[in-house]
Amino acid sequence: VQLQASGGGLVQPGGSLRLSCAASGSIFSINAMGWYRQAPGKQRELVAGITSGGNTNYADSVKGRFTISRENAKNTVTLQMNSLKPEDTAVYYCNLVQPNRSWWGQGTLVTVSS
Repeated sequence: VQLQASGGGLVQPGGSLRLSCAASGSIFSINAMGWYRQAPGKQRELVAGITSGGNTNYADSVKGRFTISRENAKNTVTLQMNSLKPEDTAVYYCNLVQPNRSWWGQGTLVTVSS
């Protein structure tokens, strides 16, 4: 399994970015995908997750601002990030969980700064 993430960059506070992640390889029909982030000096934390059935969960800090979605047929997951704040600055990682195993994509840097 490989995960390829894209979409990070520099944005001003209040702006928007969209992160995408495509999974390839042996992808089961039942799984969960999500986005985590790690800011300098902090632990990696869950930002948002979505199951193959469409159930979602979000970190409290991003509720109402971020939206996670997926296309099961393409094994892709997208994170739409609106109203970005400086504290959203971090390296964002795509994650795939299938029975008994988890995979990580390469990180993509999101910088929110004026």
